[in-house]
Amino acid sequence: MERPFPTVAVVGLGTMGAGVAVAVARSGRRVIGVEAGPTQAVRALARIEASTARAVARERLTAEERTALLALIEVGDDLAAAAQADLVIEEVPEDLELKRGLFADLDRICPPETVLATGTTALSVTRIAAATARPERVLGVHFFNPVHSMKLVEVVRTVLTSPQAAEQVAELARDLGKEPVAAGDRAGFIANGLLFAYLNQAAAMFESRYATREDIDAAMRLGCGLPMGPLALLDLIGVDTARTVLEAMYEQSKDRLHAPAPILGQLVAAGLLGRKSGRGFYTYEAPGSSTPVAEEAAAAEARPAGREVRSVGVCGSGTMATGIVEVFAKAGLPVLLAARSQEKAERAKAQLAKSLERSVAKGRLTEQARDAALALVTPTGGYQDLADVDLVVEAVAEDLAVKRELFTALDRIVKPGAVLATTTSSLPVISCATATSRPQDVIGMHFFNPAPAMKLVEVVSTVLTAEDVTATVLELCAKVRKHPVECGDRAGFIVNALLFPYLNDAVRMLEEHYATVDDIDTAMKLGCGYPMGPFELLDVVGLDVSLTIEKVLHQEFREPGLAAAPLLEHLVAAGCLGRKTGRGFRDHARR
Repeated sequence: MERPFPTVAVVGLGTMGAGVAVAVARSGRRVIGVEAGPTQAVRALARIEASTARAVARERLTAEERTALLALIEVGDDLAAAAQADLVIEEVPEDLELKRGLFADLDRICPPETVLATGTTALSVTRIAAATARPERVLGVHFFNPVHSMKLVEVVRTVLTSPQAAEQVAELARDLGKEPVAAGDRAGFIANGLLFAYLNQAAAMFESRYATREDIDAAMRLGCGLPMGPLALLDLIGVDTARTVLEAMYEQSKDRLHAPAPILGQLVAAGLLGRKSGRGFYTYEAPGSSTPVAEEAAAAEARPAGREVRSVGVCGSGTMATGIVEVFAKAGLPVLLAARSQEKAERAKAQLAKSLERSVAKGRLTEQARDAALALVTPTGGYQDLADVDLVVEAVAEDLAVKRELFTALDRIVKPGAVLATTTSSLPVISCATATSRPQDVIGMHFFNPAPAMKLVEVVSTVLTAEDVTATVLELCAKVRKHPVECGDRAGFIVNALLFPYLNDAVRMLEEHYATVDDIDTAMKLGCGYPMGPFELLDVVGLDVSLTIEKVLHQEFREPGLAAAPLLEHLVAAGCLGRKTGRGFRDHARR
């Protein structure tokens, strides 16, 4: 079958347009580049020559390939040259009237069969198409920056776009070595539609002083495996660009979660646009630099020293409890592993021994270190043995009644001055604290699963937690080589409060038939660099667990946009809970 679009015009040769032009030329197609004027055209050609020279230096291209590629690209300032193209891709600034005017001109200049594509990231493709007499041959083709390395292309259809035109553009994307996903015409499409709502909530979290920018970013990198924290990513994208996308999203959805956080507008008004201006959420060495500089912290009262922790107790015998025991034991701390029976405790220690053995087999641990860690762990079937430990971590079932009952018992048993910590991921820490007569000694210490591998610990202080208790847990995290982030006692803490609304948005996107499970997962992995797509992650976490957390978040914040998606509730009611039942958003039993 003949390859689609042997000649492609690219109008607007900034960073994105130049990248698209080079990618198309690499496929052997002729490229007609169009800029706004002669000076801009000269600069654009120089930009293309410089980027391809860098590609040769980095061995992504040979010198011969570069020569052949440049021979396929012509750059000028006459829009009429686009009449020679089979496909025109527009990459001009994100201004609706500018794009509509351009498309009206292209419609007049180009033959009726020419396909016109907009590279918009946030504007309505339908409204752009309406400026032409050929809306069936107008669509969106959203490349991601940098074009040479980003595999994702969102092919955006309006209600009038012909399936043939969309498929031809998807085929072109595949021929460029990209992976196209089909999206409908709504602000943000798939990747940005999910990404920017999450970034907006992170900005609002920082604005409310719930956590520091460093802790928010570290929490999402270490807790979710994301390539960048949300505030650093906002600086990279550009605070002004993010605000523009969010305004477009809110205009369509009227969802308050899409309304740009006020801090974004304040930063834009002040000219603090992120890396490109040298300052945004962070300050950088110079405009355009990627290197943040340390800033002087505001004067604050010195934190008191923490309490001494010479031994710890862990309540529970499940995967999380066993993992936490392993963390403490490998750091050289004596640990009492307390379960509801001696048999359960012994079984948990046996699981710990297997985990340590796997580490030895993989060369991560010596046999001596394994034996030393195991020798520090004492299994017990009675909580009364915890009487003399300096810190207890509760890791039992995620049920508030169960946890409160345990904290009441620990209050009676454990010596005065000991720290009592819960590793809850979704329940209020204060409710555990008020089950005791010493709420000042109670704190959240939220490990992530698997605890031995995951570096993050959310340190959650209630309104009653003593400062030296917080200091104790922060010092202990450093001792066991974990990265602590501090936050207050509200639903979801940092990670789940940002992660689960994003997952819920993905489910809503699916139930609205906007995109498929595979396309949404592909978009987030290839477009945003996420280690897993939202539906892969939901199936791993468990749909029932996810639904519980969604409900807790909605109950706490009362935002309509945080209400659990009906599809998630239906799947849980049907017993489709993800990998653990063999079926969730995907059928794992057949794989």
